[in-house]
Formats: sequence, structure tokens, C-alpha cells
Amino acid sequence: MKATPFEFRNRFWIFGAFFWIGFALYSFDHVNAAAYITDLIERHGPSKPNSLPLTGVVIAAVLCFLCASLRTWGTAYLKADVMQDASLHAERIVADGPYRYMRNPLYLGGILLAIGMGLMMSRAGFVFAALGVTIFSLRLIGLEESNLRAERGESYAEYCRLVPRIIPSLTPRVPSGDLQPHWGQAFLGELFMWGFFTAVVAFAVTQNQRVLLSVIVLSLLLYIIRSYWVFSRNRRKSQQSKSTNG
Repeated sequence: MKATPFEFRNRFWIFGAFFWIGFALYSFDHVNAAAYITDLIERHGPSKPNSLPLTGVVIAAVLCFLCASLRTWGTAYLKADVMQDASLHAERIVADGPYRYMRNPLYLGGILLAIGMGLMMSRAGFVFAALGVTIFSLRLIGLEESNLRAERGESYAEYCRLVPRIIPSLTPRVPSGDLQPHWGQAFLGELFMWGFFTAVVAFAVTQNQRVLLSVIVLSLLLYIIRSYWVFSRNRRKSQQSKSTNG
């Protein structure tokens, strides 16, 4: 169930495709997922096309907030440059911050985001995005963890025995280490996720889908700019290292 290196390198765009296609499925299924679920629970009649209850928006905002918070917490210990890098990293095992409770907080955050944004999609879009992101996340986890097992051996195997893969423990499973969180670069690295939260809140206030999409697109552009900057900096470091060693 492991992803391929190609999938890992292009994970951002593949995740984006799940969301884009999920919203695009409104062209075929005009009933909002949150409205449909609300009708099932309250036993109302069929949902009106394109209706979106405020409850669904609030739940979506909460899930987006949890996603952004969890990913920022994890990135503060992992560092945003590593999180955005297209290369697999297995130099060390991070077992501090949220990694004391679960092994993959960043991917859990992505799944929460897919469920939250899925509530603003159609029924078909919700199933496609939530299920697709979850399966793809598990495939990426399989690739990363197999790489860590090969590189770190017994130390990582012991960490896996103690710490759950993606469902967080209620209590820390390993002692706190000496890593210091870097909150500034973490918030900057997760700006795109905070953009989703801001977009949903803006939609709740304005009830305007253009505002929702505009905020998401702006966050995407900022993310792409930062990713390009990280890529360029890492390439310069690699070239300097080669010239020094050579």
C-alpha cells in the first residue's frame, strides 16, 4: 500500500486534485453534503440544490482550524523546509511535540481538512475527497515509514511499537526530547492550511463563494512562492556542499 517516489514528490498537486475534482463534482451532484447529512439526522425532506446549512459551515471551520493547528504544531518540530521538500528525509526520528502522541500528525491534519472542506462539496465530492485523501495519505505514510525503518532500524521500530500511527493517544507515549519548536517558520509553512480556515470563516460571514475561492487561491499562490523559495535555497545549499566537498 506504499506510494511511489513520484507520488511523494508530487503529493501537493495530487492532494490539490482531490479537492478540485471534489468541488467540480457539483456539476453532476447538486446536493450539498452537509445539507444532506443534516436532513438525514433531522429527517427533513430532500435537500435543496446548492443549499449549505450554517451548521455545516461551522463544522467545516472547526475541522479546518484543527487541521491548521495540528499541522503547525507538527511543523514547528519538523521544520517547514523539510515538510515542503520533495525529497524523503530519514536523518533522524522526531519524537517531540505531537509526535509523542502519534507518528503522523501532518497527514491526520490533511484528512481532517478533507472532511471539513468535503462538507462544503456535493455528496459525491465529499466521498471522493475524504476517501481519496485518506487513502493517499495512508499510502504516503507507508512509503515514509518503510524508508525510516530501513534507515533507522530498531530505534524506529521501537518508536512504532510505542506511538500510534495516525489515531492520537490521549497521553504522550514517549518522553519529551530536547527539540525546541520554531513557531514562526511553522505558521509560515502552514499558511496554506490557515488559508483554508480563513476562507471558510470568510464564507460564513459573507455567504459568497467567490470570497471562499479567492482566499484559497491567494493562500495557494503564497504557498507556491514559498515552496519555490525553499526549493531554490535547498538547491543552492546542495551545490555549495558539492563544490566544497569537491
